[in-house]
Amino acid sequence: MAVNRDQWNSQIGFLFAAVGSAVGLGNIWRFSYMAYEHGGGAFLIPYVVALLTCGIPLLVLEFGLGHERTGSAPLAFAKISRKAEFFGWWPVTFVMFGIVLYYCVIIAWCLNYCFYSLSFAWGDDPNGFFFKQFLRLPEGPMDIGGINYKILFSTAVIWFLNWLIVFRGIGKGIEMANKIFMPLLFFLTLFLVFWALTLQGSVDGVVAYLKPDFQKISKIGVWIDAYSQIFFSLSLGFGIMIAYASYLPKDADISKNAVMTSVMDSLFAIVAGLGVFAVLGFMAHAKGLPISKVVTESIGLAFVAYPQALSIMPGGTFFGVIFFLSLVVAGLSSSISILEAFTSAIIDKFNMDRGFVVTAVCIVGFAGSAIFTTNAGLYWLDIVDHFITHYGLVVVGIAECIIGAWIFDISRLREHINKTSSIKMPPIWDGIIRYFVPAILVIIVISDLVAEFKAPYGGYPWFSLIMIGINWMLFTLIAAAFFTRFPWHYEYMLYTPDEDNEE
Repeated sequence: MAVNRDQWNSQIGFLFAAVGSAVGLGNIWRFSYMAYEHGGGAFLIPYVVALLTCGIPLLVLEFGLGHERTGSAPLAFAKISRKAEFFGWWPVTFVMFGIVLYYCVIIAWCLNYCFYSLSFAWGDDPNGFFFKQFLRLPEGPMDIGGINYKILFSTAVIWFLNWLIVFRGIGKGIEMANKIFMPLLFFLTLFLVFWALTLQGSVDGVVAYLKPDFQKISKIGVWIDAYSQIFFSLSLGFGIMIAYASYLPKDADISKNAVMTSVMDSLFAIVAGLGVFAVLGFMAHAKGLPISKVVTESIGLAFVAYPQALSIMPGGTFFGVIFFLSLVVAGLSSSISILEAFTSAIIDKFNMDRGFVVTAVCIVGFAGSAIFTTNAGLYWLDIVDHFITHYGLVVVGIAECIIGAWIFDISRLREHINKTSSIKMPPIWDGIIRYFVPAILVIIVISDLVAEFKAPYGGYPWFSLIMIGINWMLFTLIAAAFFTRFPWHYEYMLYTPDEDNEE
């Protein structure tokens, strides 16, 4: 007996949604800095190798599992083995009650800065404005302080937008939103890149970004970082791509979709980096400093370095609004995918009404985001993100490979994928999923653990890391186990396509 599921209205709609999930804030502010640090243009060698040997194969696996098993991550894994269901619940739980809680707050910061750009509200000290006036950052993570209501209000706006989109379902909500978001994001990004390249000193920034240093890529750490970047950038291990693929029609081209999603995500990151370093080159030129003195990554790039540049560049007000708007769009396209991954799992398991589920989850999510709108919110964000992304996601990636290649019949899954795909997966794909990808992910975990025990992450006290990071992870494990113990609303939910065909 088949289970009726919503479906994408078009191939392009699915592709935009998958790319929208993959393309996030990290593509704009993390990749370019990593390339600069790890050999410039030479970094593209380990990056492309990682894409071909880990990113695309694992994305094909997730698309294949979601499509062949026809369900969200928990349902897809439960159809393979009841004992595997937990590893479907854990990722959708920790991305819903972890990543998206603070991710929405970061998007809210970007929304605030859209308006701050109109008047250069940060004045002559963007660093002091961001950390002291805007965030009101205290001395340490345990000094929580009060809620910053300006940030809380903008966070509420972001959660409302998430609710509005996901509430409307796959075709009328997520697909329609991404058909707007993705072309808009690509247009805004290209606009910013071309504008930035016209600034004085921009060429110096681009040269610093892309100038190859082949000596650096001989270091094992560079290769580990390349594989880590690919894994995190493509939303692997989130349960998102499994859920999205479950809404594809039976004749969907799985491998082609995976290749196109991966390539578009990577190209976006590379192109966005041109704009980032063009602006940094301009700022270095204007201040008479070397590029190394103005380059920064992550939050410091978006909320400190860029505002500094905006204040002195021609048309900085307009450029600032466009830049932070692009961050809002990139963030929203990712956050709605996380919300859908958890929503689809709850609907599959309990047969609840989508509107009720989305509304309840968004209310709980907004309440959970509140801790990240406090004075110590940035510290909590940093710690929780570290433990979830460096340990939770990687462990889930290893579990996916074991479940998909060892518990399930990987050759059968490959046959299913190749049946409708224009790009055929060769038999070597089985070995990559069975052995190579898990080995790489194990190396990533071990390298993180070694670094962890050498010195506590971020210089935080061990007490804070345990109370915030480790305890947060334990909470998600318990929550995942809680969801797992409930029976499926109808036993036929666990049918397999073969059993359905026999009927």
